[in-house]
Amino acid sequence: MKIGVLSDTHLHSLEAGVELAQKLQNGPFADVDTILHAGDHVYPALDSCFYPIPWYGVRGNMDDTQAVLPTSRIIDFAGKKIGMVHGWGSQYGIETRVLDFFAGFDLDVIIFGHSHQPVCRHIGKVLLFNPGSPTDRRSAPYHTVGILNIGTVVTAEIVRID
Repeated sequence: MKIGVLSDTHLHSLEAGVELAQKLQNGPFADVDTILHAGDHVYPALDSCFYPIPWYGVRGNMDDTQAVLPTSRIIDFAGKKIGMVHGWGSQYGIETRVLDFFAGFDLDVIIFGHSHQPVCRHIGKVLLFNPGSPTDRRSAPYHTVGILNIGTVVTAEIVRID
């Protein structure tokens, strides 16, 4: 199973959503089975731009109009448990905060955003994964998205987009 992962898109219009969707679907998301968004969609119908690809998201601190989105969730794909939360506070210490948030859950992956900084590393048996941002890199060197591949093990990569 191949999963496209987004966060911190901060898009404000349908046109911007369609442009991003076309760029990703003609690139790194060309053959994804589903898409996960770790919050700060901003444009409330961003998921519709990627239709018919299944979409799961969480609400970020900039998603005030999206009360229907949960602030966190745990999803099971192919027997692997993925926790999702946007994150909060300074980028310094965010990994510890999201790990503590999901303490007590037996997760394989934690997906988060908020910092706009790509992260792909294991802490113990848990893969911490922040795809960065495809639209607002802040101090990151480039715009990025993520890919998760789920089989008997979970592999992940940060993908640079231009």
